[in-house]
Amino acid sequence: MASGTGAPPRKPVVASAALVLAVGFIVLFIGGGARFAVGLTLKPMVDEFGWLRSDIGLAVALFQVVSAAAMFAAGYLADRTSPRLVLGGGLLVSGVGIGLMSMIYAPWHALVLYGVIFALGNGAASVVPVGVMVTRAFPERTGIANAVVMSGMSVGQLVVIAVLAAVLVTVGWQPVYVWLGIAHLVLVPLLIAAIPNTSRAQAKAARPAAGIGIREAARTRQFWLLTAVYAICGFNDFFVSTHVVAFAQDRGVSAFLAGNLLAVMGLTGLLGIVAAGALSDRRGPVFPAALSFIARAAVFALVMVDQSTVSVTIFALVFGITFLMTAPLSVIFVVQSFGPRHLGALTGLITMVHHMCGGIGAYLGAAVFDAAGNYNMAFAIMLVVSVLATVLTLMLRKPREVAAV
Repeated sequence: MASGTGAPPRKPVVASAALVLAVGFIVLFIGGGARFAVGLTLKPMVDEFGWLRSDIGLAVALFQVVSAAAMFAAGYLADRTSPRLVLGGGLLVSGVGIGLMSMIYAPWHALVLYGVIFALGNGAASVVPVGVMVTRAFPERTGIANAVVMSGMSVGQLVVIAVLAAVLVTVGWQPVYVWLGIAHLVLVPLLIAAIPNTSRAQAKAARPAAGIGIREAARTRQFWLLTAVYAICGFNDFFVSTHVVAFAQDRGVSAFLAGNLLAVMGLTGLLGIVAAGALSDRRGPVFPAALSFIARAAVFALVMVDQSTVSVTIFALVFGITFLMTAPLSVIFVVQSFGPRHLGALTGLITMVHHMCGGIGAYLGAAVFDAAGNYNMAFAIMLVVSVLATVLTLMLRKPREVAAV
């Protein structure tokens, strides 16, 4: 504390708030675009190799499980160590895995490269450590700050997928993965330069004092309701993101327009995520979360009765609004329910469940299509669970303050 000791000033634990937002946005921009590439390339890949859609669906399901586990580990580490280490390592592994997807010629290659290697990196360089970093930098207006940085996923989906859709129809699906690999690897040195390294002691000193851990949270009704809500959310999300392009093409939409439909979902998702952040700061997270599930139920009902081009477009765009609405809300739910001290571990655990159930949804869609030749039964299942999620969300209560542990 005294200035005359001659000791050098201690480095700040986090970079400036603006830099935190910028770095987090770019990481999620690249990762958000990359994780949707498999949906963009699903149909041309299976058509070229003569595979079943469930062959790629299984790789997506494995991706969800592995990336989910990586998110939990990344959240745990983000509570205790340098964000630069977690995010930089994740980007490096992601770049290798997604880049090598350009060389696959057997289903098991997709399982290893996309389902394991890319999944590990994408899970590490994800919303969980970014959310911890942003929440520390913005203790006030946490909802809108997380919404802004997490909108990088929507913008990435819009811009990256639109560019890759053009690449796909021009030179084929393999260069899609080459360019994604390059983008990840180029970002690594930029991230290292932008975020200062922090020692374990500095990271520990920066942790908030208030909050309960996973074991104590798991004894509460709130935790299990949240987990169930996010499980259903993931089940919906990755069924749609994996199959919407193929579904649109099945209904007569061209490959280029179908790919851009997935991209434009990113634009509507941007509107949804910013609205969710602003609403959560004013009215709490329950209202925007419930609203998103009501909208999902409505559009699943729509495509069950009408699968014209207009209805498919409405389905994609409205679902796109809801797609990332719950992402910034997870941080708010955890901080309000359990305190900020173990934010990374708790959001990582809930996000892990979200992604694992997303893998089930992605595989279910493929299996239903392979068995029936359409997605109708899958849409019916998604409608039912969306209604259930609405009810469970409305059962969430505004929690009391939590004590430090």
